[in-house]
Amino acid sequence: MTDRPLLLLDVDGPLNPFGARWWRPRGYVTHRVRPANWSSRQKPGSRRLRRGLRIRLNPAHGERLLALPYELAWATTWMHDANEMIGPAIGLPRELPVIEFANLFAEDPDGLYWKTRRVLEWAAGRPFVWVDDMITDLDVRHVAEHHDTAALLMRIDPRRGLREVEFRELERWARTL
Repeated sequence: MTDRPLLLLDVDGPLNPFGARWWRPRGYVTHRVRPANWSSRQKPGSRRLRRGLRIRLNPAHGERLLALPYELAWATTWMHDANEMIGPAIGLPRELPVIEFANLFAEDPDGLYWKTRRVLEWAAGRPFVWVDDMITDLDVRHVAEHHDTAALLMRIDPRRGLREVEFRELERWARTL
């Protein structure tokens, strides 16, 4: 553990712009993978399972993320599969910390995004940035009210993924701490 702030990474949306269904954004490479969580929800022997899940990743993102003054961690439904399938494809180490989510997609009683409470618990009072495509204003307010140190929640457009503007904001925010 370091004294650097955390950068909590979601895969689908920020790193895999899944919303760009019919076109591949510039710089992205298409991969076919079979993450455990996805595979378990497919019909055994189906064509879809045999083909694998199509994802698009930008191999330059790993170097850009590693150059930022953060301690990186996965905050994704991919959980440990992110270290095996996503990290190597973009140049990240295979042993990043992983936030483990026990109740995937469970409805929150207060309407929060289902990851929010676990992210706060895992950050344990440390400054953090969380990049995800599903963050809402309600989550931002909840974090502001329940986290005693700096936190930035960045909602990423799932049609575009992380772009230069977000990398500049990540650099700027780290300098303000």
